[in-house]
Amino acid sequence: RSKVWWTFTRSGLRLDLIVLLLPVKLKKTPLFDFHRASGGKMVEFAGWSMPVQYTDSHISSHMHTRQHCSLFDVSHMLQTNVHGKDRVKFMESLVVADIAELKDNQGTLSLFTNDKGGIIDDLIVTKTDQTFLYVVSNAGCADKDSAHMKAKLAEFKSAGHDVDLEFLDDALIAVQGPSMSRVLQEGLKDDLTKLTFMFSALTTAFGVPCRITRCGYTGEDGVEISVPSSRVVELTERLLSNPEVKLAGLGARDSLRLEAGLCLYGNDIDETTTPVEGTLVWTIGKRRRQTGDFPGADIIVPQIKNKTQKKRVGLVSTGPPVRPHTPILSTDGKVIGEVTSGCPSPCLKKNVAMGYVDSAFSKNGTQIQVEVRKKAVPATVSKMPFVPTNYYTG
Repeated sequence: RSKVWWTFTRSGLRLDLIVLLLPVKLKKTPLFDFHRASGGKMVEFAGWSMPVQYTDSHISSHMHTRQHCSLFDVSHMLQTNVHGKDRVKFMESLVVADIAELKDNQGTLSLFTNDKGGIIDDLIVTKTDQTFLYVVSNAGCADKDSAHMKAKLAEFKSAGHDVDLEFLDDALIAVQGPSMSRVLQEGLKDDLTKLTFMFSALTTAFGVPCRITRCGYTGEDGVEISVPSSRVVELTERLLSNPEVKLAGLGARDSLRLEAGLCLYGNDIDETTTPVEGTLVWTIGKRRRQTGDFPGADIIVPQIKNKTQKKRVGLVSTGPPVRPHTPILSTDGKVIGEVTSGCPSPCLKKNVAMGYVDSAFSKNGTQIQVEVRKKAVPATVSKMPFVPTNYYTG
């Protein structure tokens, strides 16, 4: 942000303009002080001050999540309840998913799309057994998403529909890893084995009222817990009292999601990519493909049946790390695409990446190259996820 001083003459005419750039004031989650006290190294992320790592190294934190259990603060995410008898119709006017077909308390990953077929954001929509939909979308798109929903809300209300939005200020933490269920079950009266992947429940965990959704961003069995901001420190401390659980930051979160083949909005998908190009066709409900009544359907649906010019793929290589914006080359050196995410995989001990290539080079096993430090490095188009996922399906 900037602060501006104007200087005037006695006649009132402006003489000069001085602009002093000031640091942007970052938003803080309810766990900010807890992170600092716990040794969290804070960085700016999507306008928030967030921990990138703690006293453990990035690799140690990553591997602890894969082998045990980690706790992530994701309170910067936008949580919204959509109320009213027309809430499903309202949400389906914005996203590609078949919300109507969901069972009570079942959620689905979906996409906000624009009229050109581009992806405005990815989000999770849960059809609760109460009188609202529970929606979680990305922090980096919070202002854009809320404005997008408000604009559609005004349109719906003017047409006489019954719908309202409630933006929540609750905290959100993610507990991820193979020992999550044992750790969390100690604080629940409900049987956690009955809560399968992408289902949600209102409950009490260690005496704290909350909503638990069995999902996450690591590829491991995990939950996201929406909890009143005033009690999130209490719940976090109780979970961390179990030696299986350690705090993890943005660094581990990013490498874990990349090993799991999951997209980061703004890197791997954005308003210039369609769900088909992003290999996210599975998010589009079968009924929605037939009705074609979601934004951009006239562009997206034909793409499902026909090849697109570019496609998101996984890449594996050895040698120097592959980073975003790295050019992807054919074996004869022609530029055929660009890396959107990449890092050394702590689990595989090789480099993993994802990016967009010309569709002719998108078949798994295709030999290509990546240009790292102006040198062509051999790479292979690979199936994702790179590391097998362990979602709990019952």
